[in-house]
Amino acid sequence: MGKKNVTTRSKVLVMRETRAAYLFLLPSLFFFIGFVIIPMFMCLFTSFFNYTMSDFSFVGIGNYVEMFQDEIFQRAFWNTVLIVVVAVPTVTIFSLWVGSSIYRMHAVTRSFFRCIFYLPVVTGTVAVAVVWKWMFNKYTGLFNMVLSGAGVIDQNVSWLGDEKTAIWCIILILFTTSIGQPIVLYIAALGNVDPSLVEAAEVDGATDVQTFWKIKWPSIMPTTLYVLVITTINSFQCFALIQLLTSGGPKHSTDTIMYYIYYEAFKLNRYGYGNAMGIFLAAVIAIFSALQFKVTKSGSVD
Repeated sequence: MGKKNVTTRSKVLVMRETRAAYLFLLPSLFFFIGFVIIPMFMCLFTSFFNYTMSDFSFVGIGNYVEMFQDEIFQRAFWNTVLIVVVAVPTVTIFSLWVGSSIYRMHAVTRSFFRCIFYLPVVTGTVAVAVVWKWMFNKYTGLFNMVLSGAGVIDQNVSWLGDEKTAIWCIILILFTTSIGQPIVLYIAALGNVDPSLVEAAEVDGATDVQTFWKIKWPSIMPTTLYVLVITTINSFQCFALIQLLTSGGPKHSTDTIMYYIYYEAFKLNRYGYGNAMGIFLAAVIAIFSALQFKVTKSGSVD
């Protein structure tokens, strides 16, 4: 009887704690449902309608058909893919290299470089865009002054006004603002690697490359997966820099899916068409993320 009473009391205590936990979670759950779940279903629902300020008529998959026939959307899609394909691997590899280099430094020096690389992350996007816009200025910009002074270019280049260079300028800025967090994460991940395993490998005569690939790399694989997924999502959702620097120009050369969604939905008031592109973008991000999970998981097993 005594054990039975203790078990009953334990169950009652667990139920009370569970109830209290859900009560504490209720405000966050309310906002999550109201501002995430419901808008997602509304976005999917209205993507099948010609939803404008003056019309709300059912068009079925008409918005999706128009989307794939829209030349501007196609260019925005390939611009987005270019940003992801270039930015994600370069950010990951560069962050891993810098993080590994900084980790070997003295604690004070390591903290200094962490602050330097993380500074663009905490700096406002508007401030970053203003500085880069000045640097890319055709007449007074730092790049033209340095390159023309060194004799690399004969005349000033309109970096953000040229179709050939504008998208690469956006990628460069996105790269500089994206490496801060991965570097800090990699430094922390390398600090969690078992030092006894590294010492054992060095005693056995393993090179630095072998030690990194066989011991450190498997340990930091979860961090690498996180960096890949977060960088991919941020690259697909590149919007603020384009809005502040180029507004999709020149001639849609810097349009991305996110900016085109904004343009169609909030400038042309075509909410149904914008929602259709949003659903498509969410599906593409989910596919890319799933592939990254699968590839990194298979790599860690090997």
